[in-house]
Amino acid sequence: MDVEDYFQVSAFERQVSRKRWDQYECRVETNTDRMLSLMDSCDIRGTFFVLGWVAHRFPKLVRRIARAGHEIASHGYWHQLVYDQTPEQFATDINDAQEAIVSACGVKPTAYRAPSFSITKKSLWALDILIEQGFTTDSSIFPIAGHDRYGVPDAKKEIHDRVADRGKLLEFPPSVAKVAGVTVPIGGGYFRLFPTAMTTAAIRRIQSSGRPAMFYIHPWEIDPDQPRIKGAGTKSRFRHYVNLKHTERKLIGLVQSHRFGTMATSIASANQAPLRKAG
Repeated sequence: MDVEDYFQVSAFERQVSRKRWDQYECRVETNTDRMLSLMDSCDIRGTFFVLGWVAHRFPKLVRRIARAGHEIASHGYWHQLVYDQTPEQFATDINDAQEAIVSACGVKPTAYRAPSFSITKKSLWALDILIEQGFTTDSSIFPIAGHDRYGVPDAKKEIHDRVADRGKLLEFPPSVAKVAGVTVPIGGGYFRLFPTAMTTAAIRRIQSSGRPAMFYIHPWEIDPDQPRIKGAGTKSRFRHYVNLKHTERKLIGLVQSHRFGTMATSIASANQAPLRKAG
């Protein structure tokens, strides 16, 4: 679960200035609470990658997530693409997020996910900064080609050690599946776009290979009544708004069909022998 609001997504960066975030109607608290209720009713736990901006403004929400038994992880502070930042800016961003999350719930995250999975070949330097700041697990590197915003085509699909100059991180890649011969992510807009049966089949194929599948979603994806952002391009509008009204129903069906857990629990239960290394 990437805990961010509808107006903070990368697709709307040109239309929504970060300086004006406070002027928008915030719906992240209500939508995340709906997610928490849904997960509690199905007795499942997950990993919540919390945006520092959200933790700073809604600390009680972050405490509710932690008290419900979910894993608290970091999504950075300003939801800015990693490769659009300097190393110094990135270090400041993740440090600010850590401080906001710790202040909110007393938990210092050791797992991180970059906004829009933006650790790519041109921003692998970010791994060293994560290591320096005490992170031990990352879930930012999408093993995919052809996407305009993210992806490392030759990245490994299984959980593995990612070696950097400062040490190593355990990389838990977001899962992908073949659809009509094309490799696509499992989750997010693709979950909304494709039939649930396709996502279910993809998860089962991954599990049959002996590794856990990583499914991701955002709280705003179960909110079809969210305000529309004016001036966004056709592609951005499609990516963000496609099938929002069906997502909650589809998600309920999905979580009732599979056993889900936190990222930490999945790593512990994977019993990978021995972990493969990627430079």
